[in-house]
Amino acid sequence: MITKNERRLKIKARVRGKISGTAECPRLTVFRSNKQIYAQVIDDLTGRTLAAASSLKIEEKLPKKEQAARVGEMVAKNALEAGVEKVAFDRNGYLYHGRIKELADAARKGGLKF
Repeated sequence: MITKNERRLKIKARVRGKISGTAECPRLTVFRSNKQIYAQVIDDLTGRTLAAASSLKIEEKLPKKEQAARVGEMVAKNALEAGVEKVAFDRNGYLYHGRIKELADAARKGGLKF
């Protein structure tokens, strides 16, 4: 029987074969742990991270969905400061639901286009 994490890693590998970030349209990737959520904007051609944000930088204690929304706002702000407006969203094998959806919606609201 395949575990939930093995399934996610198979999906992640399949999607990474299709999505690649460029300088014009970098990849916004998300990592979710049990306590935190991380997002970064990556140019895969040079291998550089252009902008990043995580829930570790949030001072007050919030529910996880609200933390994800804050991270989405922060990564959008950091990406716009770095000159990035359009990104390709990489959910990293996670379902587009819950914290991932909150982060994506907040990033869109913050000015990123994907």
